[in-house]
Amino acid sequence: MKRFPGSKKLFEKFKELTNINEDCSDTNSSNNNLDISCVENKTDFLDFEEDDDEIEVRDIEQSDEYEYESEDSGSEYEIPQKSHKRRKRLRICSDTESDSQTETEKRQQKDIALDGTEWEELGNGCVGRLPSHTIFKDTSGPTGYAKRNIMLGSVSSAFRLIIDNRMMSHIKTCTELEARNVLQKNDWEITIEELHAFVAILYARGAYEARNLKLSYLWSEKWGPSFFHETMSRNRFSEIMRFIRFDKKSERSVRLRTDKFGLASEMWKSFIDNSQACYKPDQNISVDEQLFPTKARCRFLQYMPNKPDKFGIKFWLAVDVRSKYLINGFPYLGKDELRPSGVPLNEDVVLNLVKNYMNCGRNITTDNFFTSIQLAKKLLAKKTSLVGTMRANKRELPKIAKVKKDNMALFSTKLYKSNDTVLTIYKSKPRKKVLLLSSKHKSVKIASNRKRTPETVSFYNKTKFGVDVLDQMARKYSVKAGSRRWPLQVFYNILDLAAINAWILYKETCDENITRKQFLFQLAEELSSEYRCCRKEATNQKQERKAMDCTPENSKESPYKRKSCQIRLCNKNRAIYTCNTCNKYVCGKCSSQITCTCKICAS
Repeated sequence: MKRFPGSKKLFEKFKELTNINEDCSDTNSSNNNLDISCVENKTDFLDFEEDDDEIEVRDIEQSDEYEYESEDSGSEYEIPQKSHKRRKRLRICSDTESDSQTETEKRQQKDIALDGTEWEELGNGCVGRLPSHTIFKDTSGPTGYAKRNIMLGSVSSAFRLIIDNRMMSHIKTCTELEARNVLQKNDWEITIEELHAFVAILYARGAYEARNLKLSYLWSEKWGPSFFHETMSRNRFSEIMRFIRFDKKSERSVRLRTDKFGLASEMWKSFIDNSQACYKPDQNISVDEQLFPTKARCRFLQYMPNKPDKFGIKFWLAVDVRSKYLINGFPYLGKDELRPSGVPLNEDVVLNLVKNYMNCGRNITTDNFFTSIQLAKKLLAKKTSLVGTMRANKRELPKIAKVKKDNMALFSTKLYKSNDTVLTIYKSKPRKKVLLLSSKHKSVKIASNRKRTPETVSFYNKTKFGVDVLDQMARKYSVKAGSRRWPLQVFYNILDLAAINAWILYKETCDENITRKQFLFQLAEELSSEYRCCRKEATNQKQERKAMDCTPENSKESPYKRKSCQIRLCNKNRAIYTCNTCNKYVCGKCSSQITCTCKICAS
């Protein structure tokens, strides 16, 4: 019979645990009372020491049976053989120890950023129930005001909602004041119809993609389209271009004290207000910057070396992703003293652009300049989600996002969560990681394609290009021309964006599939039609007055100086008569014998 140290203590504990009274009486002998203090403390009753002799279960060799003898009674007890050779020590941990272990494990799973943001690593999820702030609860498309005023077959009816008569009247007033001040002529004037014809020529020049062509070629009867010289004379077009203004010079100095954009701010504000009154965006809105190329001298000219045109005026724009309709925008004028302290520029820009479209379940897609956790929280408070890329130098990102050399495999994804935002780290290239923040997605599903694209990255690729596509369309048929006056350059940008908005309004309201180039040509024809009719009537009246005064009798007695014949059907004879139709000098050989009309006009 084998014995090992501590057998007496083990036997007593075993006896106390197995000695239970049959009638379950509460009155038991003192020998039968259980001392379970070790159990109450949730410590292992096998883990004890007696005379520095500790029982090591792993050192017990296998035998047929183990016999234990009590020193008090001398009886022997047998314990059955265990099936395994080695035993592991059983340990029952206390509540405090278990809580500390779970907290330690959670700390190990969390990644704390430099600014204290805690990120918890997530696994790949599946599409489940959408959060309430991502459910779209508003209408989209043309408003009732636009539907009532846009007529089928009249593209100018859509354009006049964006550039209305109030804006044209403002341009008319400012232009007349400038021309009268420069020319010292109080009778210089321009009509609304003539301004519309001027804009029509700009649109036609843009549709022909001839913005860099000289005016002499456009008005040439041999090389140029007939639309230009039939609509307006070249000298009149140049004169309007010289004097066109968008503010009153007498009020300019006072306005520039508080508004750097004062020379064109009223026109831009009216354009944005009219655009918002005619259209409501869909669920997804894209926010980005536009650099309108110009080297005009102004205080807020921007230099951006990564852009195709490195110099220009920067505009912050918000565009509907589905239709590419411009819903809001304003220029970047440098440091804004009216911006609240503590509010970064990126948050201030996004909140101002989408302030009229919150609390409806919309989503805002931005690039790495705008995206931040603070912006996502502010938008979530107004039931608007945010999806956008982030720069790796942001302090709120976890440490793994900042490491350039990591162990991530190609096309692998890691997901982290902080409050209501999800961060996607996607290894798109061997040396490039895509960092994408989303408050729209509760869980991220990984696609089963070759690149294993995360759901957040696919959604961002579908909704990021609103402003870029709008800028590309504006550049294709732009009315822009060379000028050193930045207000005129802003007016060119307004015309480009207004034509796109009017095109979208007309297509969706009238359900007509018309190309943008065809829309611009038709718009130019409709805008100039009224002025062309007035001009034709005035020309006919002028010719009639000359015909009444120019007869063969009084023409021969004309006191004017003799000039060369302009008909050139003769040998450059000298002539004193003019043709009643074309008003050119005509000699007797080249004129009709009945009336003073040249043979070309008579035929």
